[in-house]
Amino acid sequence: MTQTQSIGDLPLRLGGTLRDARLAYVALGTLAPDGRNAVLMTHGYTSSHEYILGGAAASEGSWADLVGPGKAIDTDRYFVVSSTMLGAPFGSTAPRSPNPDTGRAYGPDFPAITLPDIVAAQRRLLDALGVEGLVAVIGPSYGGFQAFTWGVEYPDFMKGLVPAVTAPNSRAIDIDATEAFLARDPNWNGGHYYEAGGILDTMTALREDTLRRYGLDEALQARLPDKPARDAEIARMARDWAAAADGHSLLVLGRAMNSYDVRPDLAKIRARVLYVLSRTDKLFPPSLAPEVMAALTAAGVDATYVEIDSEHGHLASGSDAAKWEPALRRFLAAL
Repeated sequence: MTQTQSIGDLPLRLGGTLRDARLAYVALGTLAPDGRNAVLMTHGYTSSHEYILGGAAASEGSWADLVGPGKAIDTDRYFVVSSTMLGAPFGSTAPRSPNPDTGRAYGPDFPAITLPDIVAAQRRLLDALGVEGLVAVIGPSYGGFQAFTWGVEYPDFMKGLVPAVTAPNSRAIDIDATEAFLARDPNWNGGHYYEAGGILDTMTALREDTLRRYGLDEALQARLPDKPARDAEIARMARDWAAAADGHSLLVLGRAMNSYDVRPDLAKIRARVLYVLSRTDKLFPPSLAPEVMAALTAAGVDATYVEIDSEHGHLASGSDAAKWEPALRRFLAAL
């Protein structure tokens, strides 16, 4: 079901060009003759385009309960496109892709990218697919960063934005500390660890810590009431993810995240916004809502806020989808 689209040489906002860039994607439903029934789904920091399908790729929470025939994001009605973002390691051009200049993986030589670069790559993909306009851009976490960025970069291209468990600016993370943690792996090899056997154990440890901070232990309690069973499941999920993921993508996307802040440009947004947070999310707590909604209103944006009453923390938008699905369905119908 996954396809790959060449988007050509991509000029980067901070300088330079990414040669022969490619995006991996999945498309569900049928594009209307006028090319305007499309919905773009944008994924989180450590997941992939397959988060809308569920399974191991949905590392920030599966949205399979929201996307499909008859669901809120109805593939009988919408042409739904979900792509792995530029720089992420699940099929799109990223640090472990071959560098055309050297023939070896980019690794630490991958150029610096920004959120505008990521959405520019997606715009090229949509152009190649014949999409003339979007009903909405929808995504959780880092996907919400992309949704907000779409709103300010291409304000006339979509009718709605649904940024979930996210904010119009990032909470800066210490990427240098992450790199130092990864570099302690004996296979680091100056960052060219692909040639030295990889850094699986280190990535697994990093991932397990992240999943716990996302609230996965709480999200698993109903299915696995026994704590040792939950611990084993989290360890398994962490290792499965680490086997497919890439440390340099964490660094590249993390640095892009740290430079992301669309607050000065909110007045450019012309789409309607459905802003969604989770009551128990520690990464983007609901205490952000008053300030964000006030800023959107002051910028003249037609915005609505929904809070998911969930114990699932940062994962709630997918794992507790039923709690906010009616609001999403109403929002899309109104567009």
